[in-house]
Amino acid sequence: MAYSPRYRTTAHSFSSYFPPGVKWLLIVNIGLFILYFLAVRSGLGALFQHFALVPAAVVELLAVWQLVTYLFLHDPVGFGHILGNMFMLWMFGTDLERAWGTKRFLQYYFLCGIGAGLCVVAGNALAGTMNTRTIGCSGAIYGLLLAYGMLWPDRVILFNFLFPIKAKYFVMIMGAIAFLSSFGSSDSGVSHIAHLGGMIFGYLFLKRGRLEGGFWMAMERRYQDWKLQRAKARFRRYLHKHGPPDRNRHVN
Repeated sequence: MAYSPRYRTTAHSFSSYFPPGVKWLLIVNIGLFILYFLAVRSGLGALFQHFALVPAAVVELLAVWQLVTYLFLHDPVGFGHILGNMFMLWMFGTDLERAWGTKRFLQYYFLCGIGAGLCVVAGNALAGTMNTRTIGCSGAIYGLLLAYGMLWPDRVILFNFLFPIKAKYFVMIMGAIAFLSSFGSSDSGVSHIAHLGGMIFGYLFLKRGRLEGGFWMAMERRYQDWKLQRAKARFRRYLHKHGPPDRNRHVN
């Protein structure tokens, strides 16, 4: 997946490409992945197992911290898990943080991640598989996906870097896959219930904000303010490069 440059504009600064919330989530996730990776290869991987999400531990031992810590662990066997999640975090999270601000963005991210964890606990309780371990921030990422599709439904992204598709349709497809897959076998090693849970909690949060009023409007206002500031910055750069316009020159 990628953005089509025809449909996305960006400010030309490092902070624009990596706003603080997204930047620190990337740093922490990648840093912990490296530590986990090295620990597994040195025989110390069991130290990290206490921070994975285990439904039995949450329910019976009240290890509620696992609902947060599991978001920062990724499969140490390969690089696909961490690379996929971090790319989607950057791709969808950057514009959301610009529009919402860092505080609101992080609140939403962790709400979706924790909500996804609660769905994992409930789903495994119903299935009688309370000792499974779940790691990764995919539930939170799917929440970001949903918000992106609701805020910019007609923005075009490139699915698998090849196929242009509107964000709203992409979200619908991903949601349908998560929903249908949640009824299938759990042998795939992918927690589809976490993906679905992240989207559900994200939708409920955004729906509540719209019903109460203010949040959705504030979200749009922040985005419009950001576009205005970007236009002003471009105008200042133009003046710096070309100088002020010649007031004695007339153009018909």
